[in-house]
Amino acid sequence: MSIYVGNLSYQVTEEDIKGVFGEYGTVKRVQVPTDRETGRPRGFAFVEMGTDAEETAAIEALDGAEWMGRDLKVNKAKPKEDRGDRGSFGGNRGGGYGGGGGRNRY
Repeated sequence: MSIYVGNLSYQVTEEDIKGVFGEYGTVKRVQVPTDRETGRPRGFAFVEMGTDAEETAAIEALDGAEWMGRDLKVNKAKPKEDRGDRGSFGGNRGGGYGGGGGRNRY
């Protein structure tokens, strides 16, 4: 399980996050997603702690705390959606361009 950390400064680094969360236990991994086009951090991150107790302590201490001029949003990360399902659903819609109405004109 991992922790979602939102409302981060765009200047934040993985090392910054490791430093803050390290006060509550072992930080196993930090992931800071970046924008594909600009390469800039997207303002949120995911943190994996060593134990559930460390994770809980970090969430309780840091949710709503001010850091780098912003109020953090810290909670348990929700499971990632299966992109395969979304992709097939998306592929089944939008291809009609008007629901086939053009065929009725002839």
